Amino acid sequence: MSAVLVYVTCRNAQEAKLIGESLIKSRLAACVNIIDGMRSMFWWEGKVEQDDETVLLAKTQVGLVGQLTDKVKSVHSDECPCVVAVPIIDGNPDFLHWIQAETGMGQPARK
Repeated sequence: MSAVLVYVTCRNAQEAKLIGESLIKSRLAACVNIIDGMRSMFWWEGKVEQDDETVLLAKTQVGLVGQLTDKVKSVHSDECPCVVAVPIIDGNPDFLHWIQAETGMGQPARK
């Protein structure tokens, strides 16, 4: 099993909660964490922008990242939301097994 941590930036905590609930209910993530109060600086349409955002961290399996990304894009208010997966190279075997058991490949994916 290849577990990943998916990093998503959201406009605010309400959007992160909406996206997180959607990922959990559809079994695309075993767990999400919402971290409010992040300040972002980025290039957008030829200029440097700044914005307050909220971070959503989702734990899932590498084989579900495509579906998870599609789900985020269907709910997210941004035109081009940040969704990136970072491999989990090691950790508590019981926790990593739990991710597998609670996500689409361990359970039938739900819509």
